[in-house]
Amino acid sequence: MPVIRTPDERFANLPDWPYAPHYVEVNGLRLHYVDEGTGDETFLCLHGEPSWSFLYRKMIPALAQKGRVIAPDMVGFGRSDKYTELEDYTYHMHHATLTGFIEALDLQNITLICQDWGGILGLVIATEQLERFARLVIMNTGLPTGDIPMSEGFMQWRAFAEKVGRSMSISRLFEASSGSVKPTPEVLAAYEAPFPNESYKAGVATFPLLVPIQPDSPGAAEVRAAREQLKTWDKPALVMFSDSDPITRGGDRFFRKLIPTAKNQPEITIQGAGHFLQEEQGDIIARHILVFVEREPVA
Repeated sequence: MPVIRTPDERFANLPDWPYAPHYVEVNGLRLHYVDEGTGDETFLCLHGEPSWSFLYRKMIPALAQKGRVIAPDMVGFGRSDKYTELEDYTYHMHHATLTGFIEALDLQNITLICQDWGGILGLVIATEQLERFARLVIMNTGLPTGDIPMSEGFMQWRAFAEKVGRSMSISRLFEASSGSVKPTPEVLAAYEAPFPNESYKAGVATFPLLVPIQPDSPGAAEVRAAREQLKTWDKPALVMFSDSDPITRGGDRFFRKLIPTAKNQPEITIQGAGHFLQEEQGDIIARHILVFVEREPVA
């Protein structure tokens, strides 16, 4: 289980990224996270494939005015440790590491802000640790269990990821997945920064293949249990999907139907954004979240 770390100099002078790194060891791995702001509110911002906490840079300043913002890098991404071997990346490894991260920091009163794998993992953990979570903000994600076929868009993406493996271009993926706001060369370079060469990309190569697409896939049982728990979720939940993501399109309707409290919130669609809606419309999303938090105070 060889582990490597991206050299610190790769993260120097990134655009709009003044945040000091913080680290915690979980299950023998060093995880990086952003920790900004103070207060009783905790905003836990979870990224997905193949991004890192940099994805939340447009949202962190606004949210930090209201509370503490925690944005970790998952194993294999950002400044966190990276396994070099594909087989070391599993659904249960990611689940255990993220659970351990939340427990190591003893996060409480959490507003979960999740997208992509941040939702597949984060929503499961929220239903397993109910006492820690106060609200949900759900964006461009899903809860796949393999009980119904995945969308054609996802299966095409999975086949592509399996074919290219470690040679996947992060920049090209972000360019292809964007809506009306195109990332600049400097921003694309920042998303490439964690991966100096292909030996660092085992996590990138495996994440699409770990999505449960069969009823007996690893993680399917946990996701299925989370779905059942969310049917009786009684804490505030806000669903915001973008209008231009072929992978998760329609998922907003699924979550609004599944989660009782999501029906009580405005139906918000983030216009002109692709899969990585935080990158394209992060300031708008942050404003929606702050209005949501004000509208739904918790003790």
